[in-house]
Amino acid sequence: MDETEHDHRVAEIRAGVLAGIPPRALDLTLTRSAIRMLHSHSWSIDKVNTVHDLVVCLQGTGEYIIQDERIRLTPGMAMLIPAGTRFQGRNPDPDKVYVGLAQHFRLDLFGRHDLLGRMRHRRVIRFSRWPMIGPLVRHYRATAPSGSTTLVMHHAFMVILTEFIEDAFIAWTTPGDAALDETEGLSMAITMAATQIAADPLQPGLAERVVSAAPYNAEYFRREFRRKLGSTPVKYQEFKRMEVGMQFLEGGFSVTETAHRLGFSDSYYFSRLFKRHIGISPRGWQDQVRLRRDGQWPRGQEDGQVIYPLRDD
Repeated sequence: MDETEHDHRVAEIRAGVLAGIPPRALDLTLTRSAIRMLHSHSWSIDKVNTVHDLVVCLQGTGEYIIQDERIRLTPGMAMLIPAGTRFQGRNPDPDKVYVGLAQHFRLDLFGRHDLLGRMRHRRVIRFSRWPMIGPLVRHYRATAPSGSTTLVMHHAFMVILTEFIEDAFIAWTTPGDAALDETEGLSMAITMAATQIAADPLQPGLAERVVSAAPYNAEYFRREFRRKLGSTPVKYQEFKRMEVGMQFLEGGFSVTETAHRLGFSDSYYFSRLFKRHIGISPRGWQDQVRLRRDGQWPRGQEDGQVIYPLRDD
């Protein structure tokens, strides 16, 4: 594999807007089972939901009016109707059935705060990875039970919703954009800082800049960041930087090449930092990659749960 192919492989793994948020920090609730939309030309709706509603078009056309905005959905497009928003919908085509999926949900951060309510995002998107997400949406629609929700539904919808968020996201709101209480404001500031770091961990000094940008005392913010995410902003950036290094090493780059791509002039210093965060040397990681390719369990991964630094046993 040549260097261009290596670059392509690493570039495919890009950090998204949710990359900095630990899975345990997000709480997805499906408030009812999926709605299998199958609407003729005579269909119309005019209502307000108390929770968020994600609508995905699979076939035909859906026409909506939300806050005086006229929206037209075609296959591969999705629309988020925020909680408490009145919307009207109809099928404008007398010759085709409008087929789609609607899912009512809540998505809370740290068990308390509406995550989507703290984002500025596009109301409507066309999925950038529709060839991948389309079959999942169709399967989700076809297999959702008529009554209760299931664990499998939660997992599948989280994938669909994540894809929507990645395509729709514009920016985080800040404490100045909306009335946030102290706890919510701090949680959102930590979330914003973590996602900024995870999205560009190779940017020198980024961790300290996001701390300076937060509307809180720097030491207090570092302490609360560590309490919620398990490490200080600087150490969090170091770990995310090493994760990128793991990807380069797995892609076939040498230790020296990886160190250079991560911005280290001294490959020995990079190796020490890598071992501090991951628990083994860069060459040791490459050995583990080879073991996995041969169907063996590398050290620290025997039970399928990887915890860094990797265990010594």
